[in-house]
Amino acid sequence: MRLPVFLIGFLLASPLAAAERAVAPGTGSLAAAIAEAAPGDVLTLTDGAYAGSVTIDRPLAITGPRGAVVDGLGEGSVMTITVPDVTFTGFTVTGSGRVNQDLDAGVKILQGADRARIEKLLVIDNMHGIDVHGGRNATVTANEIVGTRSPRMNERGNGIYVWNSPGTLLEGNVIRYGRDGIFSNASADSVYRGNIMRDLRFAVHFMYTRNTEVSGNISIGNHLGFAIMFSNRAKILNNLSLGDREHGLMLNYANNADVTGNLVRGGTKKCLFIYNAHKNLIWDNRFEGCGIGIHFTAGSEKNVLTDNAFMANREQVKYVGTRNMEWSHEGRGNFWSDHPAFDLNGDGIADSFYRPNDLMDQILWSQPAASLLIGSPAVQLVRWSQRDFPATLPGGVRDSAPLMRPLTIPVPLEILAYEAEAAGRWTEGNYDDTDPDNLSAH
Repeated sequence: MRLPVFLIGFLLASPLAAAERAVAPGTGSLAAAIAEAAPGDVLTLTDGAYAGSVTIDRPLAITGPRGAVVDGLGEGSVMTITVPDVTFTGFTVTGSGRVNQDLDAGVKILQGADRARIEKLLVIDNMHGIDVHGGRNATVTANEIVGTRSPRMNERGNGIYVWNSPGTLLEGNVIRYGRDGIFSNASADSVYRGNIMRDLRFAVHFMYTRNTEVSGNISIGNHLGFAIMFSNRAKILNNLSLGDREHGLMLNYANNADVTGNLVRGGTKKCLFIYNAHKNLIWDNRFEGCGIGIHFTAGSEKNVLTDNAFMANREQVKYVGTRNMEWSHEGRGNFWSDHPAFDLNGDGIADSFYRPNDLMDQILWSQPAASLLIGSPAVQLVRWSQRDFPATLPGGVRDSAPLMRPLTIPVPLEILAYEAEAAGRWTEGNYDDTDPDNLSAH
């Protein structure tokens, strides 16, 4: 009996069903299973050790429980993907080499290995956790990545390293220890969303990255939360920086960014540091409980700051410069917790402008030894004259429409415990501070 023409066409167009192959633990067993597999096969691991590094050179899915441990035995990268459409799910990857300049990693996705999916792995004790190194449209989701705690912090690897890999999605990963949580270098058009990063140098570090969204991430107890450097058109949206030791958010040679809805709280130095960054929109953020709310310097121009809340920072603004800077936009400024203002017409805008710094502040920044004279009659006379005769004030920041009420940004209950833990470690000096080098090193 002849088959109908439409059925013949359907059968010819349909790929053969992928085979599911069980792989027993053992030295070299996974490499042997990959060599014998057909494209599209699913290799299923079971609890036990799979010793030896492997290269995936055909489209496969490899899945297994956390108890299935692929161990690179300290040589090179543990699992290297060289072809498109490879999926890893569920198991543990450990034991990469320790050569940072070779980017030894637990999982490495090379150029041409597009559409890789790395899901729900435990990636532990590798130099770099996951290295997306040229593969496009990678998806890295819901993994737990635990890096090394030695050697010095700048000499460790990153949790996830993204290099020249457009279309990467990093979502729902938990990253702890190592150097940077997510290091994005020379990449573009990606989304890094909903990741939790703790006990690192930088939670998120951009270098030469463009058109990329960083949203809904949580940085806790790192040296620096979100470092956006030499990058363009970043979207930094709805992130939390809690107890980060140096800066919560840094814009360094970063232009045309949208910085919206972020909470930076409890930093020991600076909530927000802006250095030579231009045309950025900074609005609806809350900067709270830092040594300095915002440090603004190095000729940064055409930035819009509006609808932010600056709450209980020891010094709200440090502006190093003499130009006049207006920090309100279309009749709305920012909330300043130290501004004793009134709102007689009830429109939510204070009736008096806010000016955070005066001439003496600028002298103290440039000549710290002058702080010995802070209580002298001469200093008090200068400050009185500037307060009562504003024309004597130097150039600086002015908010002509301060807000009467601050915005609030909630923190999930389960995150509050992590925040308290990080605050306790900073207070007690019980933190990972093995790298005294300048944090701007990269």
